[in-house]
Amino acid sequence: MKPFNMHQSAYKHVSGASVYVDDIAVQDQLLTGYVFYSPHAHAKIVSFDLAKARALPGVHAVLSAVDIPGENNLGPIVHDEPCLAGKEVNFIGQAIFLIAAENEEIARAAAGLIQIEYEMLPALVTLEQAMAANSLMGPERKIQRGDADKALAEAPHKIKGRFTTGAQEHWYLETQTALCLPGEDDELFIHSSTQNPSEVQTIIAEVLKITRNAVTVETRRMGGAFGGKETQAHHVAAWAALLAQKTKRPVKIRLFRDDDQKMTGKRHPFIIDYETGFDKQGKLLALKVLQNADGGAATDLSFAILERAMFHADNAYYIPNVSITGRVWKTNLPSNTAFRGFGGPQGIAAMEDIVDRIARFLKRDAAEIRKINFYKRDENNIAPYGQEITNNNLQRIYDRLMESSGYFEQRSEINQFNEQHEFEKQGLALMPVKFGISFTTSFLNQAGALVNVYQDGTVLVNHGGTEMGQGLHTKIRQIAALEFGIPLENIIVSATNTSKVPNTSATAASSGTDLNGMAVKNAVERLKFRIAFQLAQHFNEKYGVESTLDSHVMFKNGTVFDATDSARSVSFKEAVQICYLRQLPLSSTGFYRTPDIYFDREKGQGHPFYYFAYGMAVSKVEVDMLTGNHKLLRTDILHDVGDSINPDIDLGQIQGGFVQGLGWCTMEECKWDTNGNLLNHSPDTYKIPTIRDIPKDFRVALLEDVPNPGTIRQSKAVGEPPFMLGLSVWLAIKDAIAAVAGHQLQPALPIPATNEAILLSIEKLRGQMKS
Repeated sequence: MKPFNMHQSAYKHVSGASVYVDDIAVQDQLLTGYVFYSPHAHAKIVSFDLAKARALPGVHAVLSAVDIPGENNLGPIVHDEPCLAGKEVNFIGQAIFLIAAENEEIARAAAGLIQIEYEMLPALVTLEQAMAANSLMGPERKIQRGDADKALAEAPHKIKGRFTTGAQEHWYLETQTALCLPGEDDELFIHSSTQNPSEVQTIIAEVLKITRNAVTVETRRMGGAFGGKETQAHHVAAWAALLAQKTKRPVKIRLFRDDDQKMTGKRHPFIIDYETGFDKQGKLLALKVLQNADGGAATDLSFAILERAMFHADNAYYIPNVSITGRVWKTNLPSNTAFRGFGGPQGIAAMEDIVDRIARFLKRDAAEIRKINFYKRDENNIAPYGQEITNNNLQRIYDRLMESSGYFEQRSEINQFNEQHEFEKQGLALMPVKFGISFTTSFLNQAGALVNVYQDGTVLVNHGGTEMGQGLHTKIRQIAALEFGIPLENIIVSATNTSKVPNTSATAASSGTDLNGMAVKNAVERLKFRIAFQLAQHFNEKYGVESTLDSHVMFKNGTVFDATDSARSVSFKEAVQICYLRQLPLSSTGFYRTPDIYFDREKGQGHPFYYFAYGMAVSKVEVDMLTGNHKLLRTDILHDVGDSINPDIDLGQIQGGFVQGLGWCTMEECKWDTNGNLLNHSPDTYKIPTIRDIPKDFRVALLEDVPNPGTIRQSKAVGEPPFMLGLSVWLAIKDAIAAVAGHQLQPALPIPATNEAILLSIEKLRGQMKS
């Protein structure tokens, strides 16, 4: 028997038995789909000739934009992203033609036979260029409270600056993949590696000009996603569907790693300009922020991402006077998209840079400045957008982590080390996070489920969430077992399928368990109500005394019994058989919508989050002042997950999120040339964290005794918030650099803090010391 907390696919993952889209066996009619994409960032398509490619033996179809029967669009919100480029290409990697062939070799050969002529057009390939050209993607957004300008003018101290964050590649292990199986008439069955099966269904129906009920999308699991398959999985699914519809044969598209990195969007790079005012104690008085995001060539989810960056511009700190402005800029790069944190990391990073600078200005420890500015429980507890910060555990986490990490002892040891070492410097930093949980687009906060109970007492659970390695199906299975009171092995969670649970939201915003867990609970409760009614009648008829009420019937340890009379008891299997013979329906849908979520975008006010997740990290680094190389010596994390449904999975999510966050902060750098070519588009040139990059001493704990009211089993989301704790490593590197000047000067360090960026920061600091 597997341990209760083990990921349900753990054995399959390590043995290679887990089935991904590319593993699905298909009959010998399967065709390989291939995408011919643009080599230019911005150009007019003057002419093309597909005749030679179509005539190549083994080629079954070569499609262009004119062959699309429906709408030539992949944009999930704004319809500004062509499925196939028609008259103009807007980024390197944009799909122009689709090829279906007997194998990949033939498809590549056909691509080489395509004749196409371009007329080059001016391209904007950096955020700075887009801002200079006023290439706005849409209207700016604002959130305001108080009078920031007046408070800045009256503040005893002020600092201002510009902060930049870079892109980040999702680098899921399984690249974008889809398999489309044509059926009768217009029917299509698509196996898609997607976080959002219902939206894939919608896009395919619109592109092919068929009804949604003719399209079934199924997702067993993904080999990672991190937001990169929330909208951009639509692309390969729609392309495979077009080719399958044309050829009437199964078609699979699996992007080659290099092509995947060239064609897909990244985390949004940001340029953030800020000005803040504070008093001599370091208390924040005013903040004025302008967030500029690189949206890429099409809208995708950029405005929702910008909005979350604005919501988190304060991070964990109360600021009485705030003005936050956000803008998205259009560039000739692939459309940037969702990534773990969804704008939150960029907004929070700028705030932490500000607090760090205030601490150095006042010659105070940054942890102390953070503490005095935390949101409080009974005062200073309203966010700039008007929502009360409830169940605030910041102070509790701070007190416990400062003690458990030995923060001040570490600080003393580091000061001593730095005095004795000229070319190696150590740094220490505490990093808090307050992260809002819910989709900020309110109507997305809904979920459905379908639970079937069979005569042998086993249960099949269907729900709208998708499994990408985060353990959602494992938690859902546990929720169903706990609610039914039956063993875990009696429950299976099926693949996510749009014909079973329709109209679902993406598994995103850290809300997968919150939403789908409650929908499953709702379905189980409906079934238990029916079963309890029938069992009460059964007990009363059997014993000849009508003493059992519906409310007396309980479900526990595989039995269904009368809580007031232990003799009245049957196994769950027997209870199900009794209900079947009494002609009771043993299948139920479930539904959940998050209550009290709203936001007025015009006013910049509302209640966009159901609750907040809190966490903190303390990280210690050692930096080589001659090479810019750094070692992560120790990290202590204390994180609030409410009453954890599965502590092992939650700890894994915290550890993984932190490491992915430190990757963004320190080493993951996307580099484009002046023509918009991505230069590091493979695993040998794009560096992600490895086992050598995790802390040598890694201590992670869950905050105890903090149940979260109103959620599934009083738990909290855990997918995204720990990502921001990786910023503690970046802050510690800054602290080590500052030691070069005895903490008397301000080091400037962008994200990512690569070796090169660290060396440039050190050299700039040394230049200031000489002047």
